[in-house]
Amino acid sequence: MNIAVSTIGSSITEWIRYIGQLSLLFAQTVTSALTPPFKGYRSLIQAQRVGPGSFAISALVGFFVGMIIALQMAYQMVQLSAELYIPNVIAVALTRELTPVLTALIVAGRIGAGIAAEIGSMVVTEQVDALKAFAVDPVKYLVVPRFIALMVMLPVLTMLSDLIGIWGGYVICVYKLHISHEMFWKMTFHALTMKDIITGLTKTVFFGMIIAVVGCHHGLTVKGGADGVGKATTTAVVRSFILIIITDCLITFVFYFLLNV
Repeated sequence: MNIAVSTIGSSITEWIRYIGQLSLLFAQTVTSALTPPFKGYRSLIQAQRVGPGSFAISALVGFFVGMIIALQMAYQMVQLSAELYIPNVIAVALTRELTPVLTALIVAGRIGAGIAAEIGSMVVTEQVDALKAFAVDPVKYLVVPRFIALMVMLPVLTMLSDLIGIWGGYVICVYKLHISHEMFWKMTFHALTMKDIITGLTKTVFFGMIIAVVGCHHGLTVKGGADGVGKATTTAVVRSFILIIITDCLITFVFYFLLNV
């Protein structure tokens, strides 16, 4: 019993320390991003890596998730003769919840791991020490461009995945459930409101911050050579997933119960 309590206490203490470290890096990143000189081309380079590189897989996942929702809803709705409301569920579920979270998880697995590995390799090969020797702030040079790129590109990827996911639901509803083309889009736009879209996109801004800060933190704190880079990459992805899910829960709670959105 004492061992279990001690283990739980150590885990909680470790996570509190970890969140504190992320908060410090976040504060340094925001401060550096707002302090001149501004090097926008670095953010554009990172945005190009995040956006086009992740579009295909996020679009593919969005399309099939839309189809899966339609198929699963059809299983119950057809029995109730309520299949006409399936487009409503697809549109709202995708834009408010599923697409933002799934896109963030995909980007965290692809880009977050790459950030941790890239910066970790620079630490191991002493390139970060060289930057400091030349009076270059590693946070401004390495973290800020990735932070801005993820904040901007993740909402863009999510919007595109929303559209493609709805098209995935369209395929099932029109060609399998025989809902007319006009009725599908009428029910979709009737159910979908601007607050649904804004809610989902607001989440992705926070998710982008999490992916960037977590990936950069683990990259900058790498120890132990190549083995340490591998461990940092794995840890960055796992903890990004955990923090994304927790943040999604918190933001949803705020929107639904505090802001009534």
